[in-house]
Amino acid sequence: MNVAINSIAEDLGTTVQGIQVAITLFLLTMAALMIPGSKLTDIWGRKRCLTIGLVIYGLGTILAALSPGLGLLIVGYSIFQGVGSALMIPPVYIITTVFFTNLTARAKAFGTINGMAGVGAATGPLIGGFITTAISWRASFLLQTLVILVIIFFRSSIVDPGVQGTRPRFDLVGAILSALGMIFIVVGILQAGNNTSLVVLFLSLGAASLLWFFLHIRSKERKGQEPLLSTAMFRNRASNLGMVTQNIQWMVLMGIAFVVSVFLQVVRGYTSIQTGLIFTAATVGILLSSLLAGRLAKRFTQRALIQAGFVISLVGIAVLLWLVSSNPVSFLPGLFLIGAGVGVMLTPSVNVVQSSFPESEQGEISGLSRGVSNLGSSLGTAIAGTVLVSGIATGDRAYGLALVALGAMGLIGLGAALFLPKNPLQTAGSD
Repeated sequence: MNVAINSIAEDLGTTVQGIQVAITLFLLTMAALMIPGSKLTDIWGRKRCLTIGLVIYGLGTILAALSPGLGLLIVGYSIFQGVGSALMIPPVYIITTVFFTNLTARAKAFGTINGMAGVGAATGPLIGGFITTAISWRASFLLQTLVILVIIFFRSSIVDPGVQGTRPRFDLVGAILSALGMIFIVVGILQAGNNTSLVVLFLSLGAASLLWFFLHIRSKERKGQEPLLSTAMFRNRASNLGMVTQNIQWMVLMGIAFVVSVFLQVVRGYTSIQTGLIFTAATVGILLSSLLAGRLAKRFTQRALIQAGFVISLVGIAVLLWLVSSNPVSFLPGLFLIGAGVGVMLTPSVNVVQSSFPESEQGEISGLSRGVSNLGSSLGTAIAGTVLVSGIATGDRAYGLALVALGAMGLIGLGAALFLPKNPLQTAGSD
């Protein structure tokens, strides 16, 4: 989507801001439904959830490819693919955590998963950019349909040990409240620069919904009923700080991806494939550092890796600001550093959070962890996009302000990482 922003906007008769809304809503749908989706893995089973998610996602790719306007694109891409992702992602992390009990082995497994995500991220913009330039952006969505069909065909090789014990009942009220809280917050940020009253209204509604959600799940626990999410998920200091770092990692990464993509295509006039080639620097950085996760886990603590990742990413943002010019090569060092920094801290952040809870609670913590991460992605795109289109500045200056805002978020993430326990995985469950 990022490398085809201009092409999609022109073809559908909309604006860059319209495509930003579609991207943000896709990420927001994932974030809002990740906790309910994870809970469903305990009710339906992990493999079944994965399959249902694949089918819904595949239908979304077809709808998006056939969309005559922004409305159907949002239905297919933002809603269907967002729902499908919320059902697909939790089973991957749950099954991995259950199968790999050793810290180093688990770090290597998560590193492999993140590394494969890096391969996808590296080839996605290139393939998408090439197809968009040579054929159409619609063909890129149809290619996703083919990939989904291949995964469905091979899903029988996935071994799921199954959920042990009594299957819980689904907490519909909790699901609605948690989703509304996230939606109102992101929508509020999207209103910044347009209507201050709406910003205050939506942010207030978001805070009220999340508070109501917490009171709701606490009330169900006190009555001996099973809520959507146990309040115990919020009592572990290492896990809480780990989720903060996860949120900000994705906020920075997705924010940078959106800002640089818009800048290259709208301000500099680069094509989709040129933009995809430039972004290869970031995704190669993610790939290389993720594949080294197992080795790094043996030599450094999880806290040290997360701190180092934020420092490297912040240096990358500074380099992007410093080297901005008309030469496309000037973007490569900064993007590579940002990718490498995020890759260094992705695996340890996931490891800290997932390993803070026993196997019986992996469904809940996986959904919460993925929801927090995807909320960060939504906020990154919303914040960066809002700065770009707010009218405060234009051209290079707007680009610079958006990067500064994301850098400030990175500093907050580094601050959270500094407060992590020295050996969070050894103190897990004792806080």
